[in-house]
Amino acid sequence: MFDYIKFDDRGLVPCIAQDISTGEVLMLAYMNEESLEITLESGYATYFSRSRQELWVKGKTSGNVQKVMCVKYDCDADTILLTVEQTGPACHTGEKTCFNNTITKDGVIESKGSNIGICNINNALLEDYRTIIDRKSNPKEGSYTNYLFDKGVEKICKKVGEESSEIIIAAMKNSKEELIYEISDLMYHMSVLMAEKDVDWNDIFKEIEKRRK
Repeated sequence: MFDYIKFDDRGLVPCIAQDISTGEVLMLAYMNEESLEITLESGYATYFSRSRQELWVKGKTSGNVQKVMCVKYDCDADTILLTVEQTGPACHTGEKTCFNNTITKDGVIESKGSNIGICNINNALLEDYRTIIDRKSNPKEGSYTNYLFDKGVEKICKKVGEESSEIIIAAMKNSKEELIYEISDLMYHMSVLMAEKDVDWNDIFKEIEKRRK
């Protein structure tokens, strides 16, 4: 059925799962023809366990299922890419992604999901934005984000202006800690404004990429 896919001599092909909301790589597993067929038919990620020599549906026991939004394969036809909606953590350790270890020239640093790092800065912004969008769709009593949405774009813009001014003040005071705090505030209020105006961070990242050319 999948003659165009280059399964190895064991009948397997590596499969990468990627979060559709953040673009974050969640995990790598393996598929055979049967698991790929089941994945396409059911709409949920099903893999082949090399250790148990059996099929397994991701999240069947834990509830951390992967709803498959798109299935692709690479130019050599020897790797599958699933774009998924991940429920809960993807890693069996309880971490969101299996890729929590950063390799440097000095060795391996255990990030355990707590240190964002340069690799995941886009993901952090997208996660915050997704929370803001959720507040917009599902208002929560006492939420400052919902307060801003209720007040409207004029109030949100005013806060963006205030935070911009506070960044300038912090920079002039030569306070790194205060500058970090105020920049974080600005990023949050910018995200609220973007959500109000139906702009997301992927739009911004694409524009930045275009300017590099």
